[in-house]
Amino acid sequence: MHQFLRRLTGISAIALLSAIAGPAQTSQPAQSGQAAPAAPAAKKKQYMDQQEYTLYDSVTKETDNNKKLALLNTWKEKYPDSDFKLERSLLFLDTYTKLNQFQKVVDAAKEILALDPKEIRALYWISLLTPQLNLDSPDAMDTADKGANGLLNAEAPPGTKPEDWEKTKKVTDAIAYKTLGWTAWKRKNYDVAEQNLMKSLKVEPNSGEVDYWLGAVIVAEKKPERGSDALFYFARAAAYDGPGAMAPQQRQQADTYLTKVYSQLHGDTTGLADLKTLAKTNNTPPENFHIKTAAEIAAEKEEQLKKTNPELALWLQIKGQLLSPDGDGYFKNSMAGAGVPKLKGWLVKADPPAKSKTLMLSMEGKDQPADVTLKLVGADGTTAAPLTGKPVLGDEIEFEGVGDSFTKEPAFMVTFTIEKSKITGLKEEKVAPPHRPVHKKS
Repeated sequence: MHQFLRRLTGISAIALLSAIAGPAQTSQPAQSGQAAPAAPAAKKKQYMDQQEYTLYDSVTKETDNNKKLALLNTWKEKYPDSDFKLERSLLFLDTYTKLNQFQKVVDAAKEILALDPKEIRALYWISLLTPQLNLDSPDAMDTADKGANGLLNAEAPPGTKPEDWEKTKKVTDAIAYKTLGWTAWKRKNYDVAEQNLMKSLKVEPNSGEVDYWLGAVIVAEKKPERGSDALFYFARAAAYDGPGAMAPQQRQQADTYLTKVYSQLHGDTTGLADLKTLAKTNNTPPENFHIKTAAEIAAEKEEQLKKTNPELALWLQIKGQLLSPDGDGYFKNSMAGAGVPKLKGWLVKADPPAKSKTLMLSMEGKDQPADVTLKLVGADGTTAAPLTGKPVLGDEIEFEGVGDSFTKEPAFMVTFTIEKSKITGLKEEKVAPPHRPVHKKS
């Protein structure tokens, strides 16, 4: 966590600190008998005595941050009501930042905002660190919202170059919207969260973490029609590896999650590599972007099958109904004793092999197990009427039978009664008559 925060805060702070003077450049206490530099208020600041100035001077010259922190604590303990509370708090903020003590950075920022609600460095760190430290208590999130809104309304500090302020404002606005999106997400205000995260990406399009959060927020909205958008932003978080990308380990975690949810929606991973390529080079989904769901793909295949092989399409529909929890009821109410429209199957077995009474068919391929049995009957529908020859196995035949029985276990099987005249494509080999011995006259 700290390694990630060091990387994040280091990158994010560059534009801010290049435009705004750091804490060590704030007004210093005057020498003994001298007035401090003018503050925004009319009253001039002064140190209380020479010892306070010595402490201040020691703090500003100390290069070891742990020693600097000890000096700051001594200064605060001995001079709690110093005229330089704000400057001291800013030095605390800077020191905690360099020591990677991020919770204390937040605490110092709060103290600064109590003294100056518009201090941009404090607004910046509150906004940046609240989500990263997952400070999701109501008070912490309220403070973060105030900090983020303060950043959005911040004005350039005196003496800041316009071009520097423009760069700084881009950084701070992106962070502010990101924080407002995060707090709304935590409060389950998903519409507000999405709006703010989108604003953050509009200001700074390259942010893998915001992409990931946006995908999560869209999922949380539970709108199936938005599934494609969520997957795009997860793919962006996983695939994008330029400035603003997540760390490699986080990108790998995002990729693992993306693969999982993509497979759940689409049915498999076909097309996933293309999605990641698209998301890597585009920061928003293309117009009319859509990833087909498994149900949509199945429906398309079914419609295509109805056109190219209506008999197989009908069989798959029947089989699906029979395998459903109410399969027995479906057979009883819709198939038992009723004629079924024409179906096709491959003849894989006959019993007996010649002059067969039953034919066994595989409906989905000659190399698949048999799942239909045809009981050959006469015109009355009940009397057995075996074939006169030997049926040729392996051929595809058509039939129109009457539902007779059905079992799911131990093997799926549907049995139809059928007259031979209702079978098309059945080939038979002639069977030689049985040999009768010749009796010689004695």
